[in-house]
Amino acid sequence: MKLMRQFLAAVLAVFAFAMIEPASAQQPQQQQGEEPAFKQIKLSEQVIKNYIKAQSEMAALAGQQGAQPSDKPDPKVQAQLDAVAKKNGFATFADFDDVAFNVSMVMGGLDPQTGAFTDPISAIKKEIAEITADTSLPEKDKKQMLDELNEALKYTPPLQFPENVDLVKKHRAEIEKVLQ
Repeated sequence: MKLMRQFLAAVLAVFAFAMIEPASAQQPQQQQGEEPAFKQIKLSEQVIKNYIKAQSEMAALAGQQGAQPSDKPDPKVQAQLDAVAKKNGFATFADFDDVAFNVSMVMGGLDPQTGAFTDPISAIKKEIAEITADTSLPEKDKKQMLDELNEALKYTPPLQFPENVDLVKKHRAEIEKVLQ
């Protein structure tokens, strides 16, 4: 159960990131029947290498914008984000952000010890079942955990490109290093 909680924390972090991405790329939250705020894309070796090269500089710039998204991002920060994206092979910051989401989606599903990938939807459903069956949890805590998991489940899309898993696994150590 401890491993599942660590996995769940990673999954929730991925989708929290998706919901509060840097303000410069903030898009309206997806409503039922609309296009998702992030698009899943098929990653390539070169795209992942470009993402790794750009990540540290992007994180520093995104930090300048602050943690709270706004409808009107700082134009200077947006221009800097776009410039870093272009310098690293992306057309725009939004393209970089889509890659970051896809990498995060896979990283969130990788077991920290074994590196095995578990689909986020399956992992959340398994955690829901485990928490539901756990009689040692206080009802208030159980309800809060189940509410959070069910909310995450609503916004967790299925992985469209399973081949992304092998590419991200191949570069996992480099990705983890730039995300620290």
